[in-house]
Amino acid sequence: MQTSKYLYSIGCSHNEIDLCQLEIKYLFNKEGHHKLLLSDIEIAPSSSAFIKRRIDILSTSKDYPTLIDNIKKDNITTQGFKVEYFVLDGDTTAYANRLQKLRDIGYSIEGQSDYYNPTTTYALCYYEGLWCFGILNKNGYEWHKHKQKPFSYSNSISMSIAKALVNIASKGNKKSKLLDACCGVGTIMLEACFAGYDIEGCDINWKLCVNARDNISHFGYNAPVYTFDIKDICKQYDAAIIDLPYNLLSSITDNDVMDIIKSTADISDRLIIVSTVDINKAINQAGLNLSDNCSIGKKGNTKFSRRIWVCVKE
Repeated sequence: MQTSKYLYSIGCSHNEIDLCQLEIKYLFNKEGHHKLLLSDIEIAPSSSAFIKRRIDILSTSKDYPTLIDNIKKDNITTQGFKVEYFVLDGDTTAYANRLQKLRDIGYSIEGQSDYYNPTTTYALCYYEGLWCFGILNKNGYEWHKHKQKPFSYSNSISMSIAKALVNIASKGNKKSKLLDACCGVGTIMLEACFAGYDIEGCDINWKLCVNARDNISHFGYNAPVYTFDIKDICKQYDAAIIDLPYNLLSSITDNDVMDIIKSTADISDRLIIVSTVDINKAINQAGLNLSDNCSIGKKGNTKFSRRIWVCVKE
C-alpha cells in the first residue's frame, strides 16, 4: 500500500451519501463512497460535516515491533499526551492486545501522559496490512454554534449542506474568491467564514442582507454582504454558489431563474447551484456545462429534495 500523509475517517447519514461523495471528489480527487481515505491533501476535519477525524501519519510499518522501534528512534517528547487505538475494517486485534499496544507506544514517548486533558492525542490503527501511528485531529463540531445564529428561517439549507457547497465550490483552495449569490440570512457564508474562506454575499432583499450581516458579525466574522441584484455586480469570482429562492418567502419565475444564472455566469467561471426543481434547461441556455449533480433528501421527508448542480462555462 502506498504511504500517504493523512488518513481520514468519513461518515454521513443515508440521505447525504451522494453529497458526501461529491464533496470528497472535489476535495481529494477521489471517486466513490469512502469510509476511510488516504491522501496527501491536508483538510481540516472541522471544515467538513463528513470528515470525522484525520490522522497525520508519522510512522508506518507492516511489522508492529518495527513500528515501535521507529517511534523510539524519532525521540518524540510531549507533555500531556494521550494515545488512542482505532479499530478499522479488517483489524482483528483483541481488546487486551490493543491495550498492550497503547502501553507500548506510551512507553516509547518521552513525557507525562494526560488522558483527560491531553495537549496532543496520538493514534494507532491497523489498515490494509499496515500499522499506522500519527497525530489525531478530530472534528470538534465547533461550527454547531451557528445553530444559535440570531436570524434564521425554517427552509434554510442545513449546515452540513452549506459546508459541502463551500468545499465543492472552492475545491479546498483557501485562495479562492467565492460569492454567495442569493445569500439569504448567510447560512453558507457562516460556514465559509468559519473554515477561513474569502467569501462575499449578495441578495436583492434588503432585510435578508441586514439579517446576514448581523449573523456574520454575531460570530466575529468579517465578510461583505451587498444589497444588489446579481446583474449589478461587476467583480469577478473563482466560483459562485446560488441557493435559488423558492417557497412563500421568495417565489420566482423561470425567467428570474434564468436571469440569476446568466448574470452569475458573467462574473464566475464555476457555479454551484441549489434548486428544488429541474433546471437543466436554464443551465443549457446560460451556456454552461453540467459537470456533476446530486440529490439530497430532507431527513424525515421523502417528498422534499434539493438538487446540487456543478456547472462550468463552455
